[in-house]
Amino acid sequence: MIIAQSISIKKIWKILETVCDPEVPVLTITDLGIVRDVKIVDDFVEVVITPTYTGCPAMDMIAMNIRFALIENGYSNVKITSVLSPAWTTDWMTETGKQKLKEYGIAPPKGNAESIAFDGVECPQCHSINTKLISEFGSTACKALYKCEDCKEPFDYFKCY
Repeated sequence: MIIAQSISIKKIWKILETVCDPEVPVLTITDLGIVRDVKIVDDFVEVVITPTYTGCPAMDMIAMNIRFALIENGYSNVKITSVLSPAWTTDWMTETGKQKLKEYGIAPPKGNAESIAFDGVECPQCHSINTKLISEFGSTACKALYKCEDCKEPFDYFKCY
């Protein structure tokens, strides 16, 4: 039974790797590191997720997309559990996810919450660090808005947590 569970858990993780974040569709939920655990008991699947921040409006959509993806792949008994502790951190993001952000035009998080520079975040378009913070909130609450002084383009920066 342990071998069968291991194979099933691997299959479920593979399915979860296809579920995209609704706010940043180039990232999967595994890129973000919000999937904390997958549990299987008999034919019942539980996926444990942690929001990027408390009250994140995308979490209901993410839970629904997880459920749909699993049902589509033959797992009908699905439970999605959201946990707040430990709190999500950008340290849980994959390096692949951070690279995807940069290629998408969003500056990936760098350092930790204590080391956020108000200016000097690398521009994802031209790679200059001659940038200025415009607003602590960008297109979503988990991003800040910056402007590159060299290429003059605005861009989001995925804040560190």
